[in-house]
Amino acid sequence: MTRLRQTSAAAHAIGCPTLARFVRNGWIPRLCRAKGFSKTPSIVALLLGLAILSACRLDMHVQPRQNPLSRSDFFADQRSERAAVEGTVARGELHEDSYFYTGRASDGPGNYMPFPVTKEVLERGRERYNIYCSPCHSLVGDGNGFIPSRGFSRMPPSYHIPRLQKAPLGYFYDVITNGFGIMPDYSSQISPKDRWNIVAYIRALQLSQNARQADVPAGQAVPSESPKFGQLGSGATLPVIDSASTLPSEERK
Repeated sequence: MTRLRQTSAAAHAIGCPTLARFVRNGWIPRLCRAKGFSKTPSIVALLLGLAILSACRLDMHVQPRQNPLSRSDFFADQRSERAAVEGTVARGELHEDSYFYTGRASDGPGNYMPFPVTKEVLERGRERYNIYCSPCHSLVGDGNGFIPSRGFSRMPPSYHIPRLQKAPLGYFYDVITNGFGIMPDYSSQISPKDRWNIVAYIRALQLSQNARQADVPAGQAVPSESPKFGQLGSGATLPVIDSASTLPSEERK
C-alpha cells in the first residue's frame, strides 16, 4: 500500500492526475494480477515513464475560466464579458464611403450613382427588382403589382408620377434600405451594391415609360413592338422569344 501511495504521489507530481487516480484506485495492481504479472512495481514504473514521455498534463484543461456573459468578481462591474476596444470595427463593416451605404450627401439624398451604370448593372437591377419589388410595384413600376391587385390595403405609388420622376437617386436607395410607410426595409435581403443596381433600373423604367422617339436609336419604334414567341413554354419551362422579333425593323427587312 505504501508503494502505491508513493507511486500515486509521483504521478501527481509530474502533472498527470489521471494516472495518479488510476494508481490510487488500485486498477494497475488488479490489472497486473489479472494478467498474471508478479512484478507490479516494474509495470508501474514503465507506465510512469510513458506518462512522462507523453507530456501528460491537464493544467490547461482545468484552469479557471468564465462562461460567456457570466458574473465575475474580478472586474469592478462584475461582468466577465468586456466591451470592445473603442473604435473597433467588425470585418466588412468599415463603410468608409458613406454615400454608397446611405445614399445621402451633406445636403440630403444624392442624385448620382456611386459607380458607372453598365448593361450588366441594369440586368442585375432588373433581376433583383423583379424578385423583391415587382410583387407590389409591378414589372413596369406603375404600382399595380400582384399583391395590390389582390386587395392589399394600400397601393404603392407609381414610379411615373411627377414627384417620383423628380426624386433623387439617393431617395430610392434610402427607401429600400430603411423602408417607407407600410413598406418594410430590405437591408437584410438586398446588399448595398444590389440596392444601387435596383435604383439604376428604376430610373431606366421611368425613362422607358416616358421615352420619345429622339431618345432611342434610329429604327427603334416607340413604344417597342411586342416580342413574338417561338415557343410558348409550359408550366415547367419558360417561353422562348423569337430572336428575329427583337431586331430593329430595318434589320428585319
